[in-house]
Order: sequence, then structure tokens, then C-alpha cells
Amino acid sequence: MTTHTLDTAEADLVHDVHGPLPTADGRPPLLLIALPMEASGFATLASLFPDRTVITYDPRGLGRSSRKDGRGDHLPTVHAEDVHAVIEALGAGPVEMFASSGGAIVALALVTAHPGDVTTLVAHEPPLVRVVPDAAAVERARAGYRDAYEAKGFGAGMAAFIAMTSWQGEFTEEYFAQPDPDPTVFGLPTEDDGSRDDPLLSDRSWAVSSYRPDVAALSTAPTRIVVAFGEESAGTFTARSSAAVAELLGRAPTIFPSHHGGFAGGEFGYAGQPEAFARRLREVLDE
Repeated sequence: MTTHTLDTAEADLVHDVHGPLPTADGRPPLLLIALPMEASGFATLASLFPDRTVITYDPRGLGRSSRKDGRGDHLPTVHAEDVHAVIEALGAGPVEMFASSGGAIVALALVTAHPGDVTTLVAHEPPLVRVVPDAAAVERARAGYRDAYEAKGFGAGMAAFIAMTSWQGEFTEEYFAQPDPDPTVFGLPTEDDGSRDDPLLSDRSWAVSSYRPDVAALSTAPTRIVVAFGEESAGTFTARSSAAVAELLGRAPTIFPSHHGGFAGGEFGYAGQPEAFARRLREVLDE
């Protein structure tokens, strides 16, 4: 693995290349992205593609990638331009891409702006609020975990986030009538360290989940777009949003093993099924 830093006007973008460039087999590199997650979250998945050149990166403001733009918010179009810049700097394009969560939204913005950058995109569980019929209720639920974080800190905010992301079906008054979840049930801290800048629990990433995909641009792009969700996610918001995006693009969603972080090993303490996940990803990329 080699590590590189791309110095741009707004950020220093640190990225890792696992394998040779140009690739040994002539196949496009496999670029793995997520948001808000650093390259380290893909350590297990990258290791399961030893025969491929894999690229991972830290999005601006996260991990090793510092910001110089004086901002703390996250905009999918801005991150998409960062990914485009990394691909160009490496001379690696077009790439195959696996993009998860907010990274899947960034990838949709990338294909919209730079359709020649990606041959195949696997967009895994993009949490797009505005594509589901209960969008207003989803926004209310999103504000709920933000409010819990603002009031009581990380543990309370993350417990509320877990409650939201595990809820089955549309967000009804039954959901909003629930008591605040106990952080200790999830092994989360109850102490408040005073920080309020978490990119997941604050409103800093709301522009990502509120992004409106350009269906016309995506439908005419040369990129093969596969929208996917994990079998354990069925019924949750991210599975419903994935199915909705797939339908907008005129196709059925593809099912992967495990859950929202199903590609992970021990990176987050809630391991998925990374070996099965990697096998499924290979199958989809080879179709």
C-alpha cells in the first residue's frame, strides 16, 4: 500500500492505493468510498480483494484529510469534486466504485457531474430522505437524534440514531411516541464530553441526506449503476430509500449480505459478514 496526499485549494486529500497503478490486470481500479467514514473503515473489505488495485480515501475534514476552506459542513457535490480530483491525480479513471451510505450519495453526485469517471457504481444504502413517501417524517426523525445529541451529547445522540435507523417501515406517530432510548442498552456512554461537531449526529451532513439525485442525468450516464441494500436492513429507512432510488432509475435493488455496515470486520465493533459481502460485490462487479 502507498499513501498519497493531494493538495487542493480547499483540502489536503489523503488516499491509499492498495496495489499497482496502472493495474496489473488492466482492469479498472476499485475505489471504495463512504461518508462520514475514513479509509480505515474499509480495511477488511480492501484486504479481501488482494488481486485488485483498491483505492480508499479520507473525505475532507475526516481522518487524515484536513480542510482549508474554513467550513464544517458536508456537501455531496463538494465531496464528489474531491473524488474526481483524486481519480484524476492518480490517472486511475475510469474506476469501478463501491460506495456506501453517504458515500453512495456522493457517488451519485460524481456520476452526475463526471459520468466518465466510473464504469460501474455499486451504491449501497444511500440514505436519501427526499425519495421516500414519508420524507417529512424522516426529517423529523433526523432532527430527533440531532436534538438528543445537542441536549445530552454523543451517547444520547447515537442511541437515538440507532433507534431511527433500525425502525421498520415508515415513521409514524408510534415511532415519535417512544421514550428516548437508553444509551447503556447499546453500550454507549452516558457522560457528555461537551463536543457537538460529530458529522453523523449533528446537522453538518444534512445536505448529504437531503440531496436530490438527478435522475435524468443518472439515467443517461454511461455508468452502470447498481443500487443495493443489505438483507438485514430490509424495512429500514436506508433499505426503503435504496429501493426508491432503484425504482427511479428503472431497476430493482440488488440484495447484499448483512446490514448497513456489512462489509466491515472489527472496525466498528459491530461486524458484518465481510467475506460474504466481498463475494457478492465481486459477483455484481463481474456481471
